[in-house]
Amino acid sequence: MRLNGIIRALESDPGIAFTSFVQAEIENAVNFGQSSNDGLVFELEHNPWDITALRNAMQFLLQREQIVKMGSLANPMTPMVRIPASGSEMNQWFAKQALDLGAYGIVWPRISNSAEAYNAVAACRYPRLPSRDHYEPAGLRGDAPMAAARYWGLSQQEYYKRADVWPLVPEGEILVALMIEDVQGVNNIETMLKEVEGIGVLLIGEGDLTQELGCPRDYENPELLRHMAHVLEVGKAFNVPVGHPHMTKQNAQSIIDQGFRFLMSYPRRDFSALDAGRNVLKSKGQ
Repeated sequence: MRLNGIIRALESDPGIAFTSFVQAEIENAVNFGQSSNDGLVFELEHNPWDITALRNAMQFLLQREQIVKMGSLANPMTPMVRIPASGSEMNQWFAKQALDLGAYGIVWPRISNSAEAYNAVAACRYPRLPSRDHYEPAGLRGDAPMAAARYWGLSQQEYYKRADVWPLVPEGEILVALMIEDVQGVNNIETMLKEVEGIGVLLIGEGDLTQELGCPRDYENPELLRHMAHVLEVGKAFNVPVGHPHMTKQNAQSIIDQGFRFLMSYPRRDFSALDAGRNVLKSKGQ
């Protein structure tokens, strides 16, 4: 059975996953753990990198009753982590620590070119011999699986088999989401998808894009919408889900109709946006 609920939603009809950015706090974990999200992203880019707080929040996210009812080893609410380092920093250790706690995926800020995309995917994979299938991107993740295997409910050897990136490895349970947050990234998106395998989601960073375009937080700016449309078009062409970071009650219908598939509800503490998105799917019979 698929452990990663976000991947499960992306693989299922209609191929849409609902998530939210949340701070790594116990109260948030308990609150969002009872929502109808497929998963959540603990936001540690613009909050302190507190690995203890992240571990505690992930533990309080677990719902034993729901796990039993599902007949699964995995919690119904799938945790991912947005790490602090931008793509140009070519960082790996933040991802390694989050994955070692049991996170099911990493959101990488500000990925602008193929080298940065390659590093992001490679950091989420264990090394292997070049003769093995799916060798590239060559894994860089250090070996310390005990805590993650326990969190997933697997033996260490079982964890190794499933702790790889989807969709490069179809049975992989780790989702690599790249944030496209600058014009360079938008212009390079097709090249990245051609040159780097293992990219699971493209998530548009509207805030940073509007800063560069000179229209801070003007989410209806025509130039911003043009860039977003380009990322969405390329993502569809490569069958890579494209994410929208600000699903609201007002825009839920529109962004679902456009074809965005990784939907992040906003405001973050208000489930009305999430409810609106679910209702749009119900109205479509999905």
